[in-house]
Amino acid sequence: MTPGSLGNSSMSSTFLLSGIPGLEYMHIWISLPLCFMYLVSILGNCTILFIIKTEPSLHEPMYLFLSMLALTDLGLSLCTLPTVLGIFWVQARDIGHDACFAQLFFIHCLSFLESSVLLSMAFDRFVAICRPLHYASILTRTVIGRIGLASLGRSVALIFPLPFMLKRFPYCGSTVLLHSYCLHQEVMKLACADIKANSIYGMFVIVSTVGVDSLLILFSYALILRTVLSIASRAEGLKALNTCVSHVCAVLLFYTPMIGLSVIHRFGKQAPHLVQVVMGFVYLLFPPVMNPIVYSVKTKQIRDRVTHAFCN
Repeated sequence: MTPGSLGNSSMSSTFLLSGIPGLEYMHIWISLPLCFMYLVSILGNCTILFIIKTEPSLHEPMYLFLSMLALTDLGLSLCTLPTVLGIFWVQARDIGHDACFAQLFFIHCLSFLESSVLLSMAFDRFVAICRPLHYASILTRTVIGRIGLASLGRSVALIFPLPFMLKRFPYCGSTVLLHSYCLHQEVMKLACADIKANSIYGMFVIVSTVGVDSLLILFSYALILRTVLSIASRAEGLKALNTCVSHVCAVLLFYTPMIGLSVIHRFGKQAPHLVQVVMGFVYLLFPPVMNPIVYSVKTKQIRDRVTHAFCN
């Protein structure tokens, strides 16, 4: 059946978001840990931003990149908060096409921006450990600002076409999405049209962002490891590596669920619905929740400021 042969009555102007299948009667209880995670994410990232802004000694490249990460994580949490809590609190499943396309634009844009920020932080660690004498001259505030703008520009430029590519499709039959928010790879499967162009472009975007960034991060750490192993003092080498622990944790927290969710969407069609839903929540909620905790625990300067702020 072609899109043109479908009656107007079968076309849908809204999508239906989903909570956790089979556990609808427990949604109000499931919303409690979700609310707690959103609260931790918002308060944690706002605290990181406030501490870096108000503490002049933290106006260094490492912490400026950390503030970019916190701002991105804050944006990701706020993007999904309305629809997730709407479903779990009042069963508000309907979302209009334009609202859905806008949400997926911000989700994907901020996700790929986070990938760029993590790459920038890897570059920061590379320069700090492998070129310590040139650290201040290489990573000036102007350079950091340009890196941030370039990262944002790349994300916006790559994701900007997606809403328009989806908007041109007719949608009929099932309009139920797997998650409590909109993702490009899900929405395009509901279209009553050939989605090959969207699928190819989506794969291109993933490879040119997450794929390239992850390889460059691995390359950066290979160079860092080579430099550390060449340091005569074992204590100095371990001290240098210790400055990378927080960043490595942030990289694992971000890339592991993202790759897992992408694999499930593209190749794991037989995976249980519950697994896909849980992976979706881990992908969007776990990094924003855990990143402030990891950096507060593992970074002495941040930990000391957090302790001082809450103890006083």
